[in-house]
Amino acid sequence: MIEVHQFPCLSDNYGFLLHDPVSGETACIDTPDAEEYLRQAGIKGWQISQIWNTHWHADHAGGNEAIKAATGCTIVAPAGDAAKIAGVDRTVDQGETVMLGEWDAQVLNVGGHTMGHIAYHLPDAGVAFVGDALFALGCGRMFEGSAPQFWTSLSRLKALPADTLLYCAHEYTQSNARFAVHADPDNEALAAYAQDIAKARAENRPTVPFPLARELATNPFLRADDSALQARWGGGGDTVATFAALREAKNSF
Repeated sequence: MIEVHQFPCLSDNYGFLLHDPVSGETACIDTPDAEEYLRQAGIKGWQISQIWNTHWHADHAGGNEAIKAATGCTIVAPAGDAAKIAGVDRTVDQGETVMLGEWDAQVLNVGGHTMGHIAYHLPDAGVAFVGDALFALGCGRMFEGSAPQFWTSLSRLKALPADTLLYCAHEYTQSNARFAVHADPDNEALAAYAQDIAKARAENRPTVPFPLARELATNPFLRADDSALQARWGGGGDTVATFAALREAKNSF
């Protein structure tokens, strides 16, 4: 099976090395900290052959040049953000595929946080790397995109198989849980999830990865089409308006 090595880096990022033991290929999922990625690959005895960027922000693509210089790897980046990313060899967008050995990763355009943000879904492995588009109980701040665009993006993630394990790039979950409970106070599944998160973080355990199924039941940003949330947050049955209201409320929470 394909292997995911997860490790903390910077202040609250997670780094991911994706390794195919058959081909020996290893991909960096984003490059927030080149030194730590190279160190972790060395510990594992893995040779980095690719970088898969999700978007252009420095805590996702800032290590590209150093890792490429050290390894000679190939850099794959989102077409919509590529002009802002160093060392790009190939650009990809919605519907395209990248390969790690014999493993297919399907590219999803999940713009909104940045205009060109993408995610990588490996259906045969049951995992997706979603960068800053989606977090456990949250979603990325809408820096560049529009609410209709971002809701379309989240709808693509909602449509993945419910048992997909999602790998997001930051340990924001406890903060997100506080807003989620505020946004959706009558959700019993959410209340239980928030308790599990508090326990995990008290024990310094990561809350990433997480199953999509649990997010579908608890993440208010994925539930902007829910009638109870629409009644609470307005929009008059307009899902995009409800999503926009939730995102704006989170900005100042």
